[in-house]
Amino acid sequence: MDAAAYDAWYDTACGRWIGMAEFRLLSRLLQARSGDTLLDVGCGTGWFTRRFAEEGLLATGLDPNPDWLAFAQAKGPPAIRWILGDARALPFPDRSFERVVSVAALCFVDDERRAVAEIVRVARRRFAVGWLNRTSLLYRRKGQGGGSGAYHGRSGIRPANCSISSPAWRYVGWRCIPACFSLPETGWRG
Repeated sequence: MDAAAYDAWYDTACGRWIGMAEFRLLSRLLQARSGDTLLDVGCGTGWFTRRFAEEGLLATGLDPNPDWLAFAQAKGPPAIRWILGDARALPFPDRSFERVVSVAALCFVDDERRAVAEIVRVARRRFAVGWLNRTSLLYRRKGQGGGSGAYHGRSGIRPANCSISSPAWRYVGWRCIPACFSLPETGWRG
């Protein structure tokens, strides 16, 4: 799928509803204020990055795909920084951002533990990571066939699922918010 087609999904009734519900949840969890710095790891087309910038955050989007970053930059306001980079080796000093977010991006990272450790390292205050749930519509349609990600969708995220060997991790309070849009395990045909 190309960046324009992916981003256009957020213009559909379903995409708009899900995107804004996720954005409101992330905003509540991050407790970000206008003027705070925010890093969006695996920003893709920049849909969430743009929403945070609209709320007055000093946003930076990072993604490994140059085509998707070019799309994001063309659509986003000039104040947003767009960085080509890898979630497993974030090109920023420790505690660089007051808030860090990653929405359904770590599903596509071969070493999710390293990516989360990097998120923890660069976050000064709060971070939120959204994993793709195995029972979500997107996973049912796209994720079952694989990809190179570390886990190809989660069900029941818990701290034990993502143990990290990082000195910073012991200072992080973990909270699992079961907020997903999913289908029952039986009776669905795609």
